[in-house]
Amino acid sequence: MNGVKDMRLVTQASAGGVWVDLSENPQAEACATNRRPLRRALSGFSLALAIAMIAGLSGPVALAQLQQQQTIANPETALSDALSAACRQDSAAFANSLTAENATAFRTLSGAQRTAMMKRFVLLEEPGRTLLSTGGNGQKIIRCESPSFTTEMRLGETRIRENLAFVPMEVPIAGEDPRKITFGLVREAGNWKLLSVGLMMLDVPAMAKVWAQADLDASEDAAIADLHSVALALDTYRRAYGKLPDTLSVLGPAPPNGISPETASLLDADLAAGNKDGYTIRYRIIPAAGSLPEEGANKAETFSLASSPNEYGKAGRRSFFLDSSGILRGADKQGGMATITDPRIGPS
Repeated sequence: MNGVKDMRLVTQASAGGVWVDLSENPQAEACATNRRPLRRALSGFSLALAIAMIAGLSGPVALAQLQQQQTIANPETALSDALSAACRQDSAAFANSLTAENATAFRTLSGAQRTAMMKRFVLLEEPGRTLLSTGGNGQKIIRCESPSFTTEMRLGETRIRENLAFVPMEVPIAGEDPRKITFGLVREAGNWKLLSVGLMMLDVPAMAKVWAQADLDASEDAAIADLHSVALALDTYRRAYGKLPDTLSVLGPAPPNGISPETASLLDADLAAGNKDGYTIRYRIIPAAGSLPEEGANKAETFSLASSPNEYGKAGRRSFFLDSSGILRGADKQGGMATITDPRIGPS
């Protein structure tokens, strides 16, 4: 009876039904499953008898049809399982709701990308627990409760066309019209699998390519921002101490006893070490031309910064170059160093 105790029933008067919580603890789903063996054993005998009667009356064709019907999951149940997995941010369970091709592609995504995809399905940032109920009109309701927010998803009447099913869904939003969207499912190997969301086909391989490029773009944007931060810190240091620092390390965080030319506290530790956001930064001082007094030479000297990806194609593809002029340059150098001869990036 321990399994029964682990299954918590919560009465929700506003929903007009009983909520079944399958995510109260990690064993909840297993408990829900373990409650059914006796019921299955009893119904299994009746089912076997019915199959035998049909087989005797109608032959092997009717038997095959009945067996096929038993293996095909209800589209609403399949969608409910997918949304529940997305609510929990359970990648393994969510993959089981996808077509074979999409499931394979989904499993190859990074953990962050898999989580981001599941978040989009339930409109929540944090993982939550799933509560299932049936409304007064018989509609299935899935509630995803996270620590900071709750989403309620109400499934409408399913339309089935041969191997395709379409399940409308409403998401009530306080003070606004409910959001409406229709999920498409396809029957694959006897089970219903997610195929589309609204008018968009659920093509995970194509989406993975788009997300991978978006990740590269974001990483490169971060590398550019890091270069500008270092350049600003160098200019600030020169104004404060009259010359450029010998290394980037002196721009790092200062100890408790205060800021000094050796620890100027102008950059975080990663940038001061010349390695951040998947890029390595190289700093070079360019001495002033001609013979100048020390003070004049220090003011006239310039600098250059070059940034290249630590893992080409993963952290980024482009390398970047920025000098005292403030002009940013860069190109795809196959992981090599960018130089002052590379194309200009941004306004000319």
